[in-house]
Amino acid sequence: MICGAGSHPDHDHAAFSALLEDDAEDLYDNAPCGYLSTMLDGRIAKVNDTLLRWLGYEREELVGRRRFADLLNVGGRLYHETHFAPLLRMHGEVRGVALEMVAADGTRLPVLVSSTVRTGAGGQPVLIRTTVFDAGDRRAYEKELLRARRQAEKERDEVRELATTLQRTLLPPVLPDIPGIELAAHYHHASHYQVGGDFYDVFPLADGRWGLFLGDVCGKGAKAAAVTSLTRYALRSAAVYDPDPVTVLDNLNTVLNQEQDQAVSRFCTVTFGVLAVEPGGGVLTLATGGHPPGLLLRADGGAGYVDMPGGQLVGALPDAVMAETEVRLGEGDTFVLYSDGLTEARTGPDTRYEEEALLEFAADLAPTTAAGAVEAIRGLLARLGEGVDDDTAVLAVGVPRRG
Repeated sequence: MICGAGSHPDHDHAAFSALLEDDAEDLYDNAPCGYLSTMLDGRIAKVNDTLLRWLGYEREELVGRRRFADLLNVGGRLYHETHFAPLLRMHGEVRGVALEMVAADGTRLPVLVSSTVRTGAGGQPVLIRTTVFDAGDRRAYEKELLRARRQAEKERDEVRELATTLQRTLLPPVLPDIPGIELAAHYHHASHYQVGGDFYDVFPLADGRWGLFLGDVCGKGAKAAAVTSLTRYALRSAAVYDPDPVTVLDNLNTVLNQEQDQAVSRFCTVTFGVLAVEPGGGVLTLATGGHPPGLLLRADGGAGYVDMPGGQLVGALPDAVMAETEVRLGEGDTFVLYSDGLTEARTGPDTRYEEEALLEFAADLAPTTAAGAVEAIRGLLARLGEGVDDDTAVLAVGVPRRG
């Protein structure tokens, strides 16, 4: 090694050692955290300048005069006696405990405290070393997170209430009372925070018959709700002038095509029907536009889909072809309309519930009432759970058995 002129290795080593000692002492006193050492009974034996500055004490006010627990608030002193000190004696260390220290002027300082027991040559504990971190910024951060979380929960609840209220306006508040006919319906929300596009309604016609429909608008949210509202009123308005099911759907198809917007998909699947009540039963005249077939549950225990031939998606084509069919209901018969949220429910990673499974379900269910059918489908939807990722509407029309 080549040394500078006039220098001596021993002198350099001594100077370097002295510098290290000064740096170590300065690091202790002016560290970015508080340090203190206490006797086993808690009396403070040593404290660094950082902690003194935080608390506003002079060194002689604490060393030999105060205990560590004396610097804590009331709850902290109680926790120290019942938990902190016993754990320290048992394990020799306690780390990352959130406490509050009380400064000389009475203000409180949130801190994170870690303590370790130092042992002597014989393994006996001789003193306790404690490190104190200022948790003020962390506490403020946690409070801001809590405030933001509460605000988000409030906004989420408001969105949920708005979606529920808006959805309620798109469905009839109650089903009408039709002598000799039982009606039942259910709407399953796949999400409480989005308005779905499914809809249904039953309403009187001027000639004593009853109009009914169930459908599903493409999409979700406010845009889908706007199309749903347009669809419902278009169906009702068309039925006032001419309740023929095919004519009603043709009218709806024209309306949706006239209202086409590149930003909004204005098409839907729907089944529209006219119910004529007769002694001991009724006749349903139905037209469908791309909607799943209805289920007929017979009084003799038979069950099957009602063949509704033809029927294209309403609003997708200017000249969509609609078809009509007729269903006669006798005592004990029940007819069920539903949207595809049910038959498209996931039962596995690559499997859906599909119409075959629903038919098996219906076969086990028949014979039943309108209310019984809807309640059974509600239970089915509940069992499918999160697999039902689309809203589902169900409407059942039944003829009660006499007596």
